[in-house]
Amino acid sequence: MDVDGRPQSVPVLSRRQKVIYQFTQQNLPACKPVLTPAWVIATFLSLGFIFIPLGLLALVASQSVVEIVDRYDTDCIPEVFRSNKVAFIKDDSIPKNCTRYFKVHKPMKAPIYVYYQLDNYYQNHRRYVKSRNDRQLLYGLRYNDTSSCKPEETNSGLPIVPCGLIAWSLFNDTYRFVRGAGELRINRKNIAWRSDREHKFGKHVYPFNFQNGTLIGGGKLDPTIPLSDQEDLIVWMRTAALPSFRKLYGKIEEDLEENDVIEANLFNYYNSYSFGGKKKLVLSTSSWLGGKNDFLGFAYVAVGSSCILVALFFILFHVKNPRPYGM
Repeated sequence: MDVDGRPQSVPVLSRRQKVIYQFTQQNLPACKPVLTPAWVIATFLSLGFIFIPLGLLALVASQSVVEIVDRYDTDCIPEVFRSNKVAFIKDDSIPKNCTRYFKVHKPMKAPIYVYYQLDNYYQNHRRYVKSRNDRQLLYGLRYNDTSSCKPEETNSGLPIVPCGLIAWSLFNDTYRFVRGAGELRINRKNIAWRSDREHKFGKHVYPFNFQNGTLIGGGKLDPTIPLSDQEDLIVWMRTAALPSFRKLYGKIEEDLEENDVIEANLFNYYNSYSFGGKKKLVLSTSSWLGGKNDFLGFAYVAVGSSCILVALFFILFHVKNPRPYGM
């Protein structure tokens, strides 16, 4: 009724307004499950019976991966320079070639992935990660704002392409492998993500004024090859989250048999000695789950075992102290 005693009309709500009204007034239907002991115990047991087999499968897949890991940064320094490694790596007049030998203990099926591994290298440092310009990588000299690349944005008043500390510190050790009398060819194509090659690095952008300063960081780039085809740079520019990481160098598309002796001829150019870093050469096969990683399998087994232990504890507690259901 209004103030005059006449009946007041009730507003007609649309379907959407009714739903909103029900939601704001908490009148929506809701499900309130009762977590009985049987449901809780069954849930934990189910999780345990699912996680443990998955963990065992992951461990079997990881153990099927064959890896050869060789640390070479110390052994590839001549004895006379072992006490001053930085002086050795910075002296361009001293040859940096080095030969390493390793034996294949298990058959390795192609493709065999060749990685370089760096330890104690913090690519996730904030200043380092920000020292790049993605638009310049895609558009080249057409994009002039490279202030984010400091301190490697210009040299002698001219812009640097690609600019920034990440590109400047490009890894430049090289590897070559020999088995018996024949060389093992390393395929260095398609080692970078396809999305990076096609959408992040320009097909018509070429290196310009790169590594022409007085302080040389890492590797140099061929100025006649566009950035989209320089896959070693593309791999390096995808920074790692942890201080120990591996990056793909190439693939060997031949099988290696047990007891094969591989001769690795490498050039130890990259300066990891100034910051106490380590360099390793890694040859690895892969499984349906990827590379060798036992952590995932152990994590699944640990979680599954914990679920079963919790379920057993609840069973014993429920048997000893049964609780009647509320009405």
